[in-house]
Parts: sequence; C-alpha cells; structure tokens
Amino acid sequence: MPAITFPPTGSSDPNQRLQEVEEFQRATFNILEDLEAERRNSQLIQKAAVNLLEDMYEEQRKLTDTQRALMNMLEDIELERTEVKHAKSLLETVNNELEAFSYSVSHDLRAPLRAISGFAEAVVEDYSPRLDDEGKRYLALIQENAHRMGRLIDDLLSFSRMGRQQMTESLIDMAALARAVFDELAAVTPERQLAIRIGPVPPARGDIALIRQVLANLLSNAIKFSRSDARASIEFGYLPDSGGGAYYVKDNGVGFDMQYVDKLFGVFQRLHSVTEFEGTGVGLALVQRIITRHGGRVWAEGTLDQGAIFYFTLPIGEAR
Repeated sequence: MPAITFPPTGSSDPNQRLQEVEEFQRATFNILEDLEAERRNSQLIQKAAVNLLEDMYEEQRKLTDTQRALMNMLEDIELERTEVKHAKSLLETVNNELEAFSYSVSHDLRAPLRAISGFAEAVVEDYSPRLDDEGKRYLALIQENAHRMGRLIDDLLSFSRMGRQQMTESLIDMAALARAVFDELAAVTPERQLAIRIGPVPPARGDIALIRQVLANLLSNAIKFSRSDARASIEFGYLPDSGGGAYYVKDNGVGFDMQYVDKLFGVFQRLHSVTEFEGTGVGLALVQRIITRHGGRVWAEGTLDQGAIFYFTLPIGEAR
C-alpha cells in the first residue's frame, strides 16, 4: 500500500497550503482507487479459486466413478473368465467321454458286424446252389448293409476324434493339393471321363493333412453327385470378395433345395437316399469341424438339378 505523507504545516502562504491540501487529497483518492481495484482483483481471484476447487471436485468425482466402473468391469471379466474356464473343462470332459463312448460302441459293434458279414458270406459260399435268386439278393443286402455300418462306425470315430487331433500349421499350395486329391479320386473311377478346372488360388495356412480331408470330401461329393451328367463340370477356385475371400468347389450335379441347407453339415444328415447315392452323411460335418478348427467357416449354395457350390475360408498368408 502506498505510504500517506501529510502536507507540511509550517508554510504561511495560504495558496501554497491549499495546493498542498489538494495534492494530499488527490494522493488519498488515488490510494483509495488502488485499494478498491486490489479488492476487486482479490474477489476475482477468490471466485476463480472456488471455481477451480469445484472443477477439481467434479473431476475427482468422475475419476471415482470411472475407477468404480473399471473395478466392476474387472470383476465381470474375472467372472466370465472363470465361467469360460469351467465351460472349457466341461467341454473337454464331454469330448473325452464322447471319444470313449464312440470307441466302446465301435468296438462292441464291430464284432457282431464281422459275424453277420462273415456268416452271410459263408451261406453264399456253402449254400449257394440251394438258394434262389431272391435268397442270394437278401444275403447280398445283408453284406452291403454290414459294410455300410462299418463305414458309419469309422466315420463316427473320425468325427469324434477330430477335436483332439493335433494340428501342424504350414503353408499349403491349395492348387497343387486340389490337383493331387482330384487325381487320386479320378483314378478310383476310370470308367468316367473326369476333369477339373482349377483357377488361380492363393496359398493357405493350416494343417495339410486336415485340409486334404476337406478337399477329398468336397471333391468326392462333386464327383459323386454329378455322375448322372455325361459331361461332369467340376471347378475349384477362389473368390476374393466372397466372405472376405473364400475357396470353393463347384459342380453341375443334382444340387439341392436351399430350404434344407441347414441340414447339410449335420452328422448323419442326408438330402438324398442311400439307394440314390452312397455315403454315411458324416463327410460334410467333418469338413465343417476341420474348417472351424482353422478359424474359418463353410457354407453352401445349390439349385435342384443345376449343381452346388461349397465355400470355405482359411487363413491366407506367406510362409513365416
């Protein structure tokens, strides 16, 4: 605060003394104005400090709410993790029990199946002269169905073991693999003039033995369901814009009605009778399980008497 100096009182000149008094008054007024300005500044500072404290309190409240929300999220995550761990343990137990059950069933069924087939064959060999054509046909049906039951057991075992089979990842030349699988399948049916068109396809990452099974099932289906056409048209290719990029196997066979598409990948689900086309109804379920294990998906499109297309996705990439 400025110091206040009183005017001297020894002067005898009234004008000089009046002038000194006026200067003193002006100095006093200036000091009072400065004091008022400082008071207003002090009030503004106090108000700003109060606002700052209120803002800090609000931020602290928000931080507390955020911390509480994070704690709740962590508790939910831990609960979910515990539930997932428990579900995984249950799934492993169920898979083990399924595999044990499948093995037990297959073991218990194989012996009577072998007996049925063996006795039917013995009857044909030993009593053939005494049997009429109808009796021989019945025995042939017994043997055929025993063999089909054996294939069902084998496919069921393969399906139940798929979840536990160790995967070895590598870079797969999909074009070369498709060609090799198709040539093997075509060699089994030399009576048919089979050909395949393989388009440009990128390599994939996966277990080559399992992906071979996928191609074997899809290509064998394409061959089987197009055999009524004298000029079977089979194609293996890749569509970069379908499902984020998908391989496909296409044929011009009997196709299927899209209203039954959900049944295609079920175990033992068939859209055609055994008398029309052989098979156990496990192949496509196995395809779906293999592709799912690789992190991909599989789907199909078809039209009756105009063929079908089966799509599947796999990780794409260069060798690591």
